[in-house]
Amino acid sequence: MIITISGSMGSGKTSVAREVAAKLGYRFYSVGDLMGEIAKKRGMSLLELSQFAEKTREIDDELDRMQVELGKKDNIVMDSRLGFHFLPGSVKIFLKCTSRTGAKRIFKQLNASNKERSDEKENTTLELTEENIRKRLASEKKRYSEYYGLADYTDPANYDLVIETDSISIQETVNIILDFLKKLSLESKKASFIY
Repeated sequence: MIITISGSMGSGKTSVAREVAAKLGYRFYSVGDLMGEIAKKRGMSLLELSQFAEKTREIDDELDRMQVELGKKDNIVMDSRLGFHFLPGSVKIFLKCTSRTGAKRIFKQLNASNKERSDEKENTTLELTEENIRKRLASEKKRYSEYYGLADYTDPANYDLVIETDSISIQETVNIILDFLKKLSLESKKASFIY
């Protein structure tokens, strides 16, 4: 089984995807982590990299190739904004939260790490973090529309399961996903015995 988890910035998608993979004994991959590494190598923030990627496809092409390659494997959980698009046969999950909730989580994580993160250097206040989330979202939506013809990757119609994470914990989100996967598995077993 291949599971792709997308979501709003700060919705918990990376933490949730990592935990779901651990619970299932699957391999975990994060396109967001790779993007962070690319930003650091180039001395850019994630916002700057996102804006740079509006001008050239090289960043997105690299990430796209990686996703397609990983999609050839089985028993994986991938944290990826566009996993639903590149791996249409996957179980597609979207984690949703408001930009304010996302900003609070990102800002808290940055402050808790006590490390200077060059890929998040603009996020010096909660308000700037929220503003930068909106800018990155606009940048991504523009690119995804131009490059892939996707009107809105946040549209619930793209996904098998959508979870609002504003007021629930990572563990509660993981449990909802595991319950959903269990139901899917049971339904597919029932369907395989229909003649």
